[in-house]
Amino acid sequence: MDIAALITWVITALGGFYLLGTWLSRGGARGGTSHLPVPVVFGHFALAALGLVVWIVYVVADKEALAWAAFILLVPVALLGFVMLARWIPVHRTHDTAPADTVPAGAGQDVPAERHFPLAVVLAHGLFAVLTVVLVLLSALSIGGS
Repeated sequence: MDIAALITWVITALGGFYLLGTWLSRGGARGGTSHLPVPVVFGHFALAALGLVVWIVYVVADKEALAWAAFILLVPVALLGFVMLARWIPVHRTHDTAPADTVPAGAGQDVPAERHFPLAVVLAHGLFAVLTVVLVLLSALSIGGS
């Protein structure tokens, strides 16, 4: 279960890196029209990365306290993720409902950076994140073996 959680966490992180890279490359950190607050994005990233490091140390050291520390770190990561999801959904819906012929030329610079997130990556990131939280909790509870 520990290794399964590690694998899902790494897959989640890869999707998150892709989304973060897309957001940064489209000017998300510079403010502009992004609906995702910079502290929320970087807080989500930093806590998730710290939690992953703690989880790796747990897998190597097999100390129960580290499993719980990683899980506790995942709680605010998940909350921040839900905040970003809630702020992203209207941006995605606006993008899906706007007819292509009503978007003026050059309007791409005025759209939020997160509008460029591929739906499949967002869904996979969220799915693997939920799976990671569940596996980490089960491991911390010593359910399912190591």
